[in-house]
Amino acid sequence: MEKKIAATNRKAFHEYHILDTYEAGIELFGSEVKSLREGNANLKEAYVTIRRGEAWLIGVHINPYSHVGYESPEPVRKRKLLLNKREIEKIKISLEQKGLTAVPLKIYFNKNGWAKLEIGLAKGKKTFDKKDAIKERDIKRDAQRELRNIRR
Repeated sequence: MEKKIAATNRKAFHEYHILDTYEAGIELFGSEVKSLREGNANLKEAYVTIRRGEAWLIGVHINPYSHVGYESPEPVRKRKLLLNKREIEKIKISLEQKGLTAVPLKIYFNKNGWAKLEIGLAKGKKTFDKKDAIKERDIKRDAQRELRNIRR
C-alpha cells in the first residue's frame, strides 16, 4: 500500500501539457481529512497561486464530512500548501513565464497517512492538440483491441 488516491483532476491532462510535477502537503482540518478518505473532493476548477512567499490552493471543493458535529469548515476555501522555500521560488519563477499555470493533479494519502497534493506546472493545449491526443488514444485502444482478438 503506497498511495491511496482520494481525488484526481483527469481534465487537467486533457486541457494542459504537464511539464513538471511537485508534491506538497496540504493544511487541512480533521473533518476535511476524514472527508478526503471517503473520496469527497473535486479538483476541476482548482488552481495554485503564490502570494507573499506562500503557496495557496484555491477552488478545491471538499464536501463536509458526513458525521461531523454542528460546525464544519467551508467546502470551498483557500488552503495553504506546505512546500520548501526553494520549491515555492521555482514554481513562482515558472508561473511568471508566459502561458504557464500550476494545476492540482491529484490528492492522495502517502504510506504514512499524510494527505499530499501533486501539483503540475502546465501549459495550455490548443484545440488541435486536444484532437491529436484523442486520435492517438483511439488508435492505441484499437490496436490493443486487435491484439486481444488475435490472441483468442
